[in-house]
Amino acid sequence: MSGVLNLVSVGPGYEDLIAPRAIAALRDSDVIVAYELYLRWIMPHVEGKEIHTPPLTQERERALLAIEKARGGARVSLISSGDIGIYAMAALAYEEMSEDDTYQVNLIPGITSANACASLLGSPLSHDFATLSLSDLLCPWEWIEHRARHIAKADLACVMYNVQSASRQQGVYRVLQLMLESKAPHTLCGVVKNAYRPGQEVSIHRLDELPSLQFDMLTTIVVGNRFTQRKRGQIFTPRGYNDWDAKADSTLPQRQELPDGGVWVFSGTSDGNALAARLAAGQARPVVVSAATDHGGDVAIKACPGATVWAGRQGIEARRQALVASGAKVLVDATHPYATSMSEQLIGLSRELGIPYLRYERPSSFNADGGTLCASPQDAAARAIATGQRIFLSTGSKDLATFLHADGAGDKQWFARLTAEPEFIERAVALGVARERICAMQGPFSKDFNIALWRDWQIDCVITKDSGDAGGYAAKVEAAKALGIELLVVQRPQVDYPAMCNSADDLIAQLAKLDLA
Repeated sequence: MSGVLNLVSVGPGYEDLIAPRAIAALRDSDVIVAYELYLRWIMPHVEGKEIHTPPLTQERERALLAIEKARGGARVSLISSGDIGIYAMAALAYEEMSEDDTYQVNLIPGITSANACASLLGSPLSHDFATLSLSDLLCPWEWIEHRARHIAKADLACVMYNVQSASRQQGVYRVLQLMLESKAPHTLCGVVKNAYRPGQEVSIHRLDELPSLQFDMLTTIVVGNRFTQRKRGQIFTPRGYNDWDAKADSTLPQRQELPDGGVWVFSGTSDGNALAARLAAGQARPVVVSAATDHGGDVAIKACPGATVWAGRQGIEARRQALVASGAKVLVDATHPYATSMSEQLIGLSRELGIPYLRYERPSSFNADGGTLCASPQDAAARAIATGQRIFLSTGSKDLATFLHADGAGDKQWFARLTAEPEFIERAVALGVARERICAMQGPFSKDFNIALWRDWQIDCVITKDSGDAGGYAAKVEAAKALGIELLVVQRPQVDYPAMCNSADDLIAQLAKLDLA
């Protein structure tokens, strides 16, 4: 009698997600070989059969046992969750088969972790996507990083399997940093734990929020691409992008003529734009101003006459190509004092491309009389939750999740002031800030404006950053003192800048010393 080896996929964990063909194969089998956990899902279909359950770490032994039984003439089902042909048992079974085996092989497909998790998030995989396992048990870590880089550079949506384990904690954070090198920080992502099983958890985040989260082996991460959008509390990626130049989409670098041999000023701040305007008026070389958003580009066009503005959400690869193609002569990093990831990226590009780097940063305005200095956003969140009830966030959109997900945050009332970008407002609402508690305006703001707003909202604690006079820090200090409310100031992050200037005059002097021939 010729045996049968059924390679059976039983999906993510609920019986109603198991394909009828898989149930038929189970019922038609004499022998069941499975990890014990899977029996919970299929027990009604395998009662009374010969069942073998080698433990989780003995995958190859399971495959060999199923093959041995099939060779002996039995009708066997080798079970795997998800789809048995994707990161699962089928490959091990094929490795151990012989060419002269005579038993019949049937592979029954199932719902994968990628499918299951994507369905809970919406439709993030509607266009090209990749899957990436972060387990280095069967694949060298160098290969995992290599593939992650290329997935990010291609801006593919991606599903990450085997995200974190007790013995493998840091790999996922390294991969997320590789993603951030080429993908925009606001890229929408999903985190799913225990998909279609008890304890299911589903959440949506920006890519740059993921490094602050904790994961485990039951977690799957879905990373979108530049076109992924939010709608009705879920995310989706359009099937067709239609206009691939995407003029209406700020995540793509705009195709524009860039001057040759320019001084590139990476700005996004009022003092950065003022510096760029001064350079454009006094430099023999052309000046290019890079802004991170279309709104920032519109502001720069007005604030920097004579400069070329390069605006939109770009990743590191777009910046690399633009700098090389235009023959950039120097990088002036005039980004916000807290934009450390961008500064580190620009320092890396400077070294890689051999382009001189100068950091321009507004001086700190903090003193002991100007509030309570906090070592990090996490520290500020803990202090605010301990002392305040109606907490006002004047820290921008980047760290919203840190504050709103902190222990005890749910018992407080949160208010936020954000730039009037739709994505920032949507993000705040998704994190739990009520729309009526969002002030969407472009700063900086006066002392009187802060007093009026905080008094009307009955704010008793304000969290801000040491953003300097150009960021309106002094006005916040004065307003907080006038109202007698707590002001918590997040300390500036420390970055090892190759060259630092605190004034426009100093930077212009440093530029004059460079050989830009």
